[in-house]
Amino acid sequence: MEKVVWPEAGKRMLAGKVFRQTDELLEIRLQTRREVKSFNDTDSADLKSREQIIRHLFGSIGKDFYIDSPFHCDYGVNIKAGDNLKVNMGCTFLDSNVINIGNDVLIAPNVGLYTAGHIVDPELRKKPSALQYALPINIGNNVWIGAQSIVLPGVTVGDNTIIGAGSVVTRDLPANVVAVGNPCHVLRKVNGRDKREFLGRPFSAAMDD
Repeated sequence: MEKVVWPEAGKRMLAGKVFRQTDELLEIRLQTRREVKSFNDTDSADLKSREQIIRHLFGSIGKDFYIDSPFHCDYGVNIKAGDNLKVNMGCTFLDSNVINIGNDVLIAPNVGLYTAGHIVDPELRKKPSALQYALPINIGNNVWIGAQSIVLPGVTVGDNTIIGAGSVVTRDLPANVVAVGNPCHVLRKVNGRDKREFLGRPFSAAMDD
């Protein structure tokens, strides 16, 4: 996307400070909605056009990516992804703050990456205060996020980590672990046993063909 001139509320938003929605922020999001609609309406076989839209929409993205439809995001420009990103259908990235995604990341269907949050106190959450906040999400290299998982504001996921389907990630996850649940917790470490067990299964023989 072309460089965004952020209003004061947008600057507060990206700085992780409380902010209120404004007409200026709404206009930026509406522009993004138009681009997202164009992407979702483009034939899945028209890979060139879809790539062009995503490259214009995102802040940055590497080579050899694939994003399935439907896909949704708030601003687009705050999404920064590496090489070989694969995003399955039905994913939503609420990028009120930066979403950093490393190389070789797999994101399964209906995953939500949500940088945006609301205030717990009911008086501050409703109008006229209507205070919100947004914190960055950082996804490391070679991460696999299972279907219908949610990653909440401020979370960092370490390299090579797997998040089981249906998880709600409320806190940071270290590298090289399998994590599951709501709230998501570390189940075990990834180790050499995983490769040995995979290679010992009948379907792995197809890798030699």
